[in-house]
Order: sequence, then C-alpha cells, then structure tokens
Amino acid sequence: MKTIMDPSEGHSATHTATQPHPFWVMVRKEIAGHIRSWRFLVLLLLILLTFWGSISVAMSNIREVLGNVKDPDHLFLYLKLLTTTEGTLPPFHVFLNFLGPILGISLGFDAINSEQQNGTLTRIMAQPVYRDNLLLAKFVSALTLVGSLLLTLSLLMIGGGILITGVLIEAEEVFRIIGFTILCTVYVGFWLGLSIFLSILFKQASTSALTAIGIWLFFTVFYQIIINLVAKAFMPGANELAQMELFQYNDLFLNLLRLAPSQLFTDATTTLLMPSVRSLGPLTMEQMAGAIPSPLPLKESLMIVWPQVSGLIAATTLCFAAAYYLFMRREIRG
Repeated sequence: MKTIMDPSEGHSATHTATQPHPFWVMVRKEIAGHIRSWRFLVLLLLILLTFWGSISVAMSNIREVLGNVKDPDHLFLYLKLLTTTEGTLPPFHVFLNFLGPILGISLGFDAINSEQQNGTLTRIMAQPVYRDNLLLAKFVSALTLVGSLLLTLSLLMIGGGILITGVLIEAEEVFRIIGFTILCTVYVGFWLGLSIFLSILFKQASTSALTAIGIWLFFTVFYQIIINLVAKAFMPGANELAQMELFQYNDLFLNLLRLAPSQLFTDATTTLLMPSVRSLGPLTMEQMAGAIPSPLPLKESLMIVWPQVSGLIAATTLCFAAAYYLFMRREIRG
C-alpha cells in the first residue's frame, strides 16, 4: 500500500493504491515473452493447422456418422467432431497426444538455464523476489497459455459446429469437452514440469532439450515395443492358461503400459470423448452378458477414467516438486 497526495484538493487527501504482487508481475512477463517468441508462434501455427485439418475431415463425414444408428455415440455431434476420421488424418485428440509433449518441452526446456547463461537469474534474485515465486511463475504462465489455447480451440469448434450444422450442443457434451481440455492441459503440464526440471539439472539448454525429447520418444515409441517383447517372452501360450489367468496376465501388461504418460492420456481421452466405452481392459463373457450398447453417463465415465487422471496429476506434481527441490537447493552466483 502507498499513499498518494491529491493536488486537486485544498487539504491533504490521500488515496491508497495497491501494488501488484511480484508473482503476478512475473507471470504476465513470462506470458508476454512466450507470445512474442517465434518458437511459440510456430507451434501455435502447427496446432491450428492440425486442428483445422482434423475438424474439416470430421465435418465432411459427419452426415454419414450421424446416420449410423448402430453406433451408440452417433447422437453426440460435437464429440464426433473430435473423434471422427476417414483414415487420411487422425482425430484431433490423437494429434494432441503427439503435439502436447512438444508444446510442453518447448515452453520449459530453457526456463532456468537460459536465465543463468544470460546473467538475468542473478539480477532477478537480487530483487525482493522469492525463488519459489520465480519457478512457480514460469510453470503457471506456460500452463495458463496452454489452457487458454486449448479452451479457445474448443470454443471455436463448438461455435463453428453450431453455425454449420445448426444443432445445439448438449450440456453433457459441454462438460465432456471441458474435461477433455483440462486433461490435455494436465498432460502438457507433465512434460512442462519435466522440461523445467531438466533445465535446472543441466546447464546447457540444448542438453535439457535433447534429454526431454529422448524421454518422450522412449515412452511414445520404444516403451510399448519393450513391453510387447517382454510379454511374448514370459507370457505362456493361450492354450496353456485358464481364462482367468489369461485375464490376469493381460491386466498386468496393460498396467505396465500405463506407466507411460501417453497411454494414460489415450485411455482418458478415449473414455471422455466416447461415452459408449465401458472398460479400459478386457472383459469376460460373464461381464458382457446382458450388456446393452449404450452411452454411459458422465459420472460413470469419470469413475472409469479417474485412475488415469489421478496418475497424470500425480506425475505432473512429482516433476514440479523435483524441480522445486533442486532449484531451492541450488547455489546461484553472479
């Protein structure tokens, strides 16, 4: 709080002005820096092109999809816009599984080491600013930017769908799309937290970027190959196992696959955007008996997907906590 003299008054009138908190000043500065950078503009253009391509393909096939009465999800027009494909381009949520890590890594791989190399980290720490505020501002600013971008794309998709088709969106579709947007933000936040941690761990920005990209490629490509090879090597033949034992082995290897963040994201988005999905694992004939193919309510879909969502949140929190611990113990010299 500060006192300001009012010259228009004959007496000494005072007004109080509230100074913004240094944390929010740094958040605005980081957001402005990201928006002005060529790196973010290129990624923004790439995401907009993939969004436009996938939505255009979905729009061209939407009449055929809505006419398929055998599909239990055929009435969810706006969910179909995010999941429909004709084979030329994958759906938008599959694109985000690939582009989300690149976006998170690009926003965080030089968050700290570039400041130290340029000599600005020492000058920032010389100000009355806490270390945790600096680190949290870099994380919150990038995550706010990503969340705003994804929410804007979702609103554009809904608005364009209403203008083209004239069909009003249902309340359940709104909640599912909002949940999908939050889930995508958390997924990008995991890679953002990991890249910030690597930017503290390594002094060179190139080293932290290559390490983050290597981890992403391992979990996206090679991890599934390794799990499949292990399954073929150690899992007995189907003829040698009873049905329950076979299901137990399948559950084990599915749980191992879900250690990869991309698999958690795929399972969660599939359940949120496809209401007819009733399980993320194999079902026995007893469990399928009497089941009618119909969409699940939003609450039940969230119950199915909650382990995957909590796993992504826990992984994101763990990465940021590791970055926080390392940064608070780091010695910063001029």
